[in-house]
Amino acid sequence: MATLKEVEDGKIWAFLAMFLGIIGFIVVLLAKKDNKYAMFYAKQSLVLFIVGFGGGIILSVLGMILGAIPILGFLITGLIAAAFWIFMLVMWVMGWISALSGQEKYLPLIGEYAKKINL
Repeated sequence: MATLKEVEDGKIWAFLAMFLGIIGFIVVLLAKKDNKYAMFYAKQSLVLFIVGFGGGIILSVLGMILGAIPILGFLITGLIAAAFWIFMLVMWVMGWISALSGQEKYLPLIGEYAKKINL
């Protein structure tokens, strides 16, 4: 748990980590590695990036496979992709809000994996 001083010093860094994704993670890792609050959100940003990148690859492969089914394959892939990217957008915005709140809040589904990162 971060101290009050760490929260105040790390709020903008935590927001930048969430807003800039992998770039934000790297920036916080290099500039504020000792700030527990900033690193809390930097780790979540890293996990969110990995989920988004991996999900994009999976969706591409799924699109190629289901693309063989005329019309229906396109519709199924499109619906799954839309749901995934909406989920990612919601997680991203929730991360911004949480980072600026001053409280350490884990993102649903994703935050549990961030706990396991030891840096």
